[in-house]
Amino acid sequence: MLEHAAQVPLQAGGEFLYWAIVFFVLAIIAAAVGAREVAGISMEVARIFVLVFIVLAIVALLL
Repeated sequence: MLEHAAQVPLQAGGEFLYWAIVFFVLAIIAAAVGAREVAGISMEVARIFVLVFIVLAIVALLL
């Protein structure tokens, strides 16, 4: 039962990749219309979400 409970949070790691793609697209649109600050912030958020996704994917593969 404990093994099943430990696997559930790692299966939700795909949402980090989804949000990373959303913020990446937002950054591209913001850069296209000239909102450089919004584009920079969106790219930083997307980068953080991608890093979290990679860490969760590695942890899931090791377990």
